[in-house]
Amino acid sequence: MKGSSALLLVALTLLCICGLTRAEEDDNEFFMEFLQTLLVGTPEELYEGPLGKYNVNDMAKSALRELKSCIDELQPVHKEQLVKLLVQVLDAQEDT
Repeated sequence: MKGSSALLLVALTLLCICGLTRAEEDDNEFFMEFLQTLLVGTPEELYEGPLGKYNVNDMAKSALRELKSCIDELQPVHKEQLVKLLVQVLDAQEDT
């Protein structure tokens, strides 16, 4: 089950990143900060950072903890590749 959750997460991450080309600049910043925190931060950093202005209910917090758990259980090489992909997207956005 965890493996399929991780694959779902990777697919979701890629869809979010690819969808950024159509989003407004503020949305880009939010999604990039959200993804970065999701990959390398803690759930608490999500609530204080990108989600800080939103009222995150207990069920959503539970879902985010589970999602973060899936990310944390990825093999280090896979997590590293996701971080590299995020850096590439951030660099490409700075060039535009």
